[in-house]
Amino acid sequence: MSNVIEIPFETTLLVRDTCLCLHVQRAARALARRFDEALRPLELTNGQFSLMMSLNRPEPAAMGPVATLLAIDQTTLTAALKPLTRRGWVTILPNPRDRRARLLSLTPSGKAVLAAAVPIWKVTHAEVETRLPDGNADRLRRDLLALS
Repeated sequence: MSNVIEIPFETTLLVRDTCLCLHVQRAARALARRFDEALRPLELTNGQFSLMMSLNRPEPAAMGPVATLLAIDQTTLTAALKPLTRRGWVTILPNPRDRRARLLSLTPSGKAVLAAAVPIWKVTHAEVETRLPDGNADRLRRDLLALS
């Protein structure tokens, strides 16, 4: 005799149609693919663009705040930095105030790639905003920020 509990198919449809997590994940994947395709000529992914943009600041950035901004852990950040450092776009240096900590900064070639990516990002971003049904990107940003 089996004690398998059957979940009604109606529950599957309810989750499919109403689950915010599912819908946000689907939208995030679709957006990621769109930006990846747009940035492909620069051999840059949307994640790399976001990471490099987070390093576009007057002073080198500590890893902790960058990881927090990108909503990733430091291990994931370290892995994401590897291809960027191999390409010579990012440098990782010891923090002079704490030799165990690391500081991240864009190299001149990294800044050049980022500068080439910004116009692509602007065009792609504008296209995405026009696809919103009510055209209210600010509302969507506020709602997503509230969830994060």
